[in-house]
Amino acid sequence: MKVGVLGGGLVGLVVAGHAAATCEVLEADDSVGGHCRSLVRDGYSFDLGGPHILFSRNQEIIDYIFATLGDNIQIGRRANKIWFGGRYVKYPFENGLYDLAPEDRFDCLYHYLRNDYPAPRNFKEWIYHNFGKGIAEKYMIPYNEKIWKVPAEEMSIDWVEGRVPKPPLEDVIKAAVGVETEGYTHQLTFGYPREGGIEAVIRAFAARCRDIVTSFPVRRVWREGASWCVSDGVETRRYDRLVSTIPVQGLIESLPDVPAEIRRLTAELRFNSLAVVMLGLRCRQPLPYTAVYVPDPDVIFHRLSFPLNFTPNGAPPGHMAVTAEITWDPQGTASPPSDDVLVSRTLDGLARMGIATPDAAAFRAVHRTRYAYVVRTTGYAERLKPVLDYVAGLGIVSVGRNAEFEYINMDEAVRRGLAAARSL
Repeated sequence: MKVGVLGGGLVGLVVAGHAAATCEVLEADDSVGGHCRSLVRDGYSFDLGGPHILFSRNQEIIDYIFATLGDNIQIGRRANKIWFGGRYVKYPFENGLYDLAPEDRFDCLYHYLRNDYPAPRNFKEWIYHNFGKGIAEKYMIPYNEKIWKVPAEEMSIDWVEGRVPKPPLEDVIKAAVGVETEGYTHQLTFGYPREGGIEAVIRAFAARCRDIVTSFPVRRVWREGASWCVSDGVETRRYDRLVSTIPVQGLIESLPDVPAEIRRLTAELRFNSLAVVMLGLRCRQPLPYTAVYVPDPDVIFHRLSFPLNFTPNGAPPGHMAVTAEITWDPQGTASPPSDDVLVSRTLDGLARMGIATPDAAAFRAVHRTRYAYVVRTTGYAERLKPVLDYVAGLGIVSVGRNAEFEYINMDEAVRRGLAAARSL
């Protein structure tokens, strides 16, 4: 049996490298990796899809990923901050209340304790219900609306439970009075490749794959008898079975005779695109942070990361690497800014935060990803299920973040890829 694997991102490579069947990977770009590619140049190391540190509640999966990297692994400890009110506040916000101005600290603690918001029906109500008015309005709502580009009341809550845990009352009180606490403890310690950026994970999994075809965008997919045919518009390849890890929108577009209702539901699935601005900055002392979250609407990026604190090979001596992430809605009417504007506004934001002045930039680059974040708006599940059922009914296996249209991290992507490989 020959299996065609559409997409050479992390999941596609895991499937192809672990299936008992003969697999051939078809990748649209000139190299595999998808969201997990890296740029290593001039002594700097950047992840093109934003930072991808390795952590998991699933010990078996994270052990397997680490084993795949061999000795190319660096273990780090999270040192994240939130930029709020001109201060660096410990992450997550509810564990850093003592870093706030006294009036903000009181407001967050008071409304957390006196929280009588009813059971939530949408994401905005969920935030108020779980965190109270102070934390909701100072951080949770502005940050989430900045990254998702959707009003919080238009988002569902089916994706939140387990991903955004409710902080224990004891921890919030401790944080407010200055007793050290930690939240999101499953990501407190993380791994990262010592060399090669997160793409080192991709290379390790790609080494297990026998057949990889790059520069092969999926334009048409159809059946001829018992065979699946896949064309890039020039060449056609044939398979006994198909596994799709490409965006479900692209798969639906490539198929013939798709019912109008399925096309309509697919078009209503919301997603965001991502621009990653990569800067190499001259500095006397690199910042000690792993990431900084920025809810301020006047700063263009929502998150910064500092690769030098993932690996000692993240930047050359006397420099630090900074990655800034900026989302936009590709289905909206506004066009995203040019690369030059993104870099300029990112440097303005860094100056506003006191991190660096524009003349400190020794390296500049921008990478854009169209299908970056799944946006789970209200009614999302009702729209998605018929689409995935239709694809499954054709006999195509869909697996991965964009193929299943579900917001999953690398550990879960690997787990699902292994499960799909076994199913073949």
